[in-house]
Amino acid sequence: MWFFARDPVRDFPFELSQDPPEGGPPGPWVLHRGRKKATGSPVSIFVYDVKPGADEQTQVAKAAFKRLKTLRHPNILAYIDGLETDKCLHVVTEAVTPLGMYLKERAEAGGLKELELSWGLHQIVKALSFLVNDCSLIHNNICMAAVFVDRAGEWKLGGLDYMYSAQGNGGGPPRKGVPELEQYDPPELADGSGRAVREKWSADMWRLGCLIWEVFNGPLPRAAALRNPGKIPKSLVPHYCELVGANPKVRPNPARFLQNCRAPGGFMNNRFVETNLFLEEIQIKEPAEKQKFFQELSKSLDSFPEDFCRHRVLPQLLTAFEFGNAGAVVLTPLFKVGKFLNAEEYQQKIIPVVVKMFSSTDRAMRIRLLQQMEQFIQYLDEPTVNTQIFPHVVHGFLDTNPAIREQTVKSMLLLAPKLNEANLNVELMKHFARLQAKDEQGPIRCNTTVCLGKIGSYLNASTRHRVLTSAFSRATKDPFAPSRVAGVLGFAATHNLYSMNDCAHKILPVLCGLTVDPEKSVRDQAFKAIRSFLSKLESVSEDPTQLAEVEKDVHAASSPGMGGAAASWAGWAVTGVSSLTSKLIRAHPTAAPAEPNIPQRPTPEGLPALAPTLVPATSTTSGHWETQEESTDTAEDSSAADRWDDEDWGSLEEAESVLAQQEDWSTGGQASRGGQTSNVDPKSPESDWSSWEAEGSWEQGWQEPSPPEPPPEGTRLASEYNWGGSEPSDKGDPFAAMSARREAGTQLRPDSWGDDNWEGLETESRQGKAELARKKREERRREMEAKRAEKKAAKGPMKLGTRKLD
Repeated sequence: MWFFARDPVRDFPFELSQDPPEGGPPGPWVLHRGRKKATGSPVSIFVYDVKPGADEQTQVAKAAFKRLKTLRHPNILAYIDGLETDKCLHVVTEAVTPLGMYLKERAEAGGLKELELSWGLHQIVKALSFLVNDCSLIHNNICMAAVFVDRAGEWKLGGLDYMYSAQGNGGGPPRKGVPELEQYDPPELADGSGRAVREKWSADMWRLGCLIWEVFNGPLPRAAALRNPGKIPKSLVPHYCELVGANPKVRPNPARFLQNCRAPGGFMNNRFVETNLFLEEIQIKEPAEKQKFFQELSKSLDSFPEDFCRHRVLPQLLTAFEFGNAGAVVLTPLFKVGKFLNAEEYQQKIIPVVVKMFSSTDRAMRIRLLQQMEQFIQYLDEPTVNTQIFPHVVHGFLDTNPAIREQTVKSMLLLAPKLNEANLNVELMKHFARLQAKDEQGPIRCNTTVCLGKIGSYLNASTRHRVLTSAFSRATKDPFAPSRVAGVLGFAATHNLYSMNDCAHKILPVLCGLTVDPEKSVRDQAFKAIRSFLSKLESVSEDPTQLAEVEKDVHAASSPGMGGAAASWAGWAVTGVSSLTSKLIRAHPTAAPAEPNIPQRPTPEGLPALAPTLVPATSTTSGHWETQEESTDTAEDSSAADRWDDEDWGSLEEAESVLAQQEDWSTGGQASRGGQTSNVDPKSPESDWSSWEAEGSWEQGWQEPSPPEPPPEGTRLASEYNWGGSEPSDKGDPFAAMSARREAGTQLRPDSWGDDNWEGLETESRQGKAELARKKREERRREMEAKRAEKKAAKGPMKLGTRKLD
């Protein structure tokens, strides 16, 4: 039987790269790039080939092997594995680059910043302090060739070949035998007075001075060049001079040198060094300290090196979120660091964390995720959005905090292109219906209409036909003036999605009614839209062959390309929404309506135009829209750039400060507001949609609501308000009177989206059909009341202190 000897090099779990060697410290070691065979992870491999007759060098190499294997410190080259045979020595370390090569590469790319150099030198001095003060070892080889840099930009001390004990129990310093290294020896060794040196760190600190000179000025030509600091920063020069002083006793201990450089105004006293020092000790920091650190980190990341952010900061951010309960404060720096990653790295490192964050119950985290969705939406695939993100996001529509509801509406602009048929055309439309009809915040109702106009092209043809006309018609009856403007703009943005019949019979009658709106801004936009639709109808009338071309998008499937119309609304932006939203929520962030189930709408003549619960909106609107009329007049004839996408949608970030003090969103939806029980239940929204299930169609869901309760005594009439004119309010406004007369016969019902059944607009002038429609609605109302009564009886008695929802 034959036995074959195993080749230890072949069985070694690491292999050398085919790239040429990267060099290494002066001496017998050669540095190669390598990788681990099992995982392919990069490593560095130092190789020493045993040569006959070089026993002294071999002993030095073996001693370095042993030292590197036993010394463990964050600033010393990390040993991974090793191989020792009769022919060679292999030492495997973390993947590094020699400092000289690293500085040359960075100089070609623009050079290193002083921040990076200060932290790199800090690490080398700290490693030297560890060796001298903690291990009583003299490195004896501090120079450019003994320093290496990892992928995060961290400097590591290597070159342990000539290390010896400071206590003298291991013999004196080994003979180097390398002329390149002798120029770094201190003068006291060159003149034979080395035995008189009393401080064990004196020689190494001289060599540290040589390293500092080389970092800023390049290779050291001769020892006499140390007298000229050259490009060494002024804040470092005094401490550098102490290192290269002729008297060895004056040279400071490495620990004292660090302390001097960290003093106020010192070279190492900067934000970058402080950040690194905090990250080194982050595991033992208090939660409050971590929170403050992450809050301030985002401001500094722009000035930090990219490699440092990717490989040093990012792992700490991920760890802080995963195990440290850091919460929402990690989001801003996390997404800022994410900009440095490629698509594959982003998918591997950031997306899993983002998906997990969406399931969090922390309100502050959820609102920040929604605010910063634009930074990561492009990395999310459709299955992830529909199955892991959208089910959590929709809970924001039911949140009691208006800031979260508003941000949830805005986020739909980014999520809509990735939603599937059911989530987009069914689930999302239900929530939009509820917000537009029942939300007590006018700006949120306005933004819901805006969002619907922008995502209309993504809806399928049947949903567009059922929803868009009725939704925008409903918006034109909203008591909040910007909502009415948004309804007009919604018609304009989706003009290509309506048939000519719908334009003539459904849309134009609605727009014509707005020509006598109390707000001039609404009237102006209505006239523009009317001219646009009339021009379209006229062109088809002149040339009927254009009908097919004009209506080509009406029955087309949903297409992202059709969203271009929504992206350019011919400058018809509602310029007041931003400030109005902020003022409203800032003044009344948790205001609740008197009757949450009754949406706000214009009321018949004799009642105030705005319900008492929207008094803040009334006062804010009055003052704001007076100034807006002048700017509207000047910009009326301008068809310039689109301003809609540049609008700040009425940011509610001011409400973020109270989020941490509120309940989480899962319980907040059931919390009482203003002494009332909320009508929002995120776990069982069926109660809000019982009418939808019974009616069974969207056409019936956009009908007229029943009249609200009479206002309290002393409430001003609509004609008593000054709607932006130059005359005092006591003179009245003919437009307000005309609007009130036009709406005098409107019947309201609390559970619907619209004020009219626009399916019958083309025959509204015929009294017979109008009467028939009224009877049908009355019959439907009675049926609904009967069904609700049955449900109440089936569910049993209500609990004390709660209000039963219809």
